[in-house]
Amino acid sequence: MPPMPDPNGPLRLAYLTYRGKPHVGGQGVYTRHLTKALADLGHHVEVFSGQPYPILDERVELHKLRSLDIFNDQYPGRFPAIWEYKSWADVLEVAQFSTGTFSEPLAFSARARKELRKRRHEFDLVHDNQCLGYGILEINKFIPTIVTLHHPITKDRELEMSHAPNWFKRWSIGRWYSFVKMQGRVASRMPRIVVVSENSIKDIHEDMKVDLDRMRLVPVGVDPDLFKPQPHIARQPGRLITTASADVALKGLSYLLEAMAKLRTERDVHLTIIGKPKTGKSLDLIDSLGLTNNVSFVSGVTDERIVELYAESELAVVPSLYEGFSLPAIEAMCTGTCLVATDGGALPEVTGTDGDTVLSCPAGDAEALAATIRRGLDNAELRSRVGAAGRQRVIERWSWRHCAELTVEQYREVLAMPENIRKTERLKSGR
Repeated sequence: MPPMPDPNGPLRLAYLTYRGKPHVGGQGVYTRHLTKALADLGHHVEVFSGQPYPILDERVELHKLRSLDIFNDQYPGRFPAIWEYKSWADVLEVAQFSTGTFSEPLAFSARARKELRKRRHEFDLVHDNQCLGYGILEINKFIPTIVTLHHPITKDRELEMSHAPNWFKRWSIGRWYSFVKMQGRVASRMPRIVVVSENSIKDIHEDMKVDLDRMRLVPVGVDPDLFKPQPHIARQPGRLITTASADVALKGLSYLLEAMAKLRTERDVHLTIIGKPKTGKSLDLIDSLGLTNNVSFVSGVTDERIVELYAESELAVVPSLYEGFSLPAIEAMCTGTCLVATDGGALPEVTGTDGDTVLSCPAGDAEALAATIRRGLDNAELRSRVGAAGRQRVIERWSWRHCAELTVEQYREVLAMPENIRKTERLKSGR
């Protein structure tokens, strides 16, 4: 049997992410960079993921826990054929989907539980990245487990329902987000929840009833050697850039598109959206506002190309109605690109003060967003000063190494809990 872990030595970590979208999804970015930083610190990390699979450092092994991939980018909401069912977790996934519920978290947690039970002697600790399916509670019974909860999905549900056009759509959205009840029940019973902002701690406590003493703040990071200014690349007049990992109300893209329509009447402007164009309300809005020639989508490119796209832009924009942290915000700031951001959720906590490190405006207000973008486009000196100060703010506060070091502190605190010492002893004895 494996020896007891050295309380200060390298740890054997199983990292779980039910979807690890490689480029623009927050879960995929967090997974990729945190696991790399943990490996840099000398820890052994293996990632267990459903589709879409993450891109990982070569030292981090990926285990593909195949799902039915019902919500894939090409055919979202497809109904799997009967011959695709390979396990009872597949049946569970389809059964939940058939009731109108987002089925990935519960089904993934069942697959992860089955896999980790077979390998329970090989890991010191499990780190769950916001799956919070019931299977995570079962995993915690035989391997000490910690959870990262970026923000409560209750906020997504709240905003989607408030933008629903009729009662039937609100009812449908409520069914879709019914998995949030499960996440709240699981989160409230986990020994430690890692949270990325003070704002998220407050919202998770209020919305999901997680005790404050179970949560710890560990901000996420950015690589300042990758996301850095590119002085040899000329910024293109009127060029804006934003990231849209999902076409949902919470991200506020519709308000940015409405602001673009207003600005286009007075100047040449172009918006680059880092993300895949999806059939839905944003594409419909682009068409209805006559913005087809003013908006372009970029996806599947390297981080280096994303940095170049920032360098080509005069302003980066985060128009979100709510953010638990916002990796796109700090990545943009780190490149030295002047950031326009709303005051949604944790964004003020992340971006700093208006006019110093960010150009800020109220969330959910297209007129205010247009005015703030206009202020930035009209003042090159302001853009330069805010961009430089924004990068300095990020360098002083956030790096992936610092995030990993703080995360490891939480690992060791969890492993030192009496109930987890007993679990480790049982694993050592082969039980």
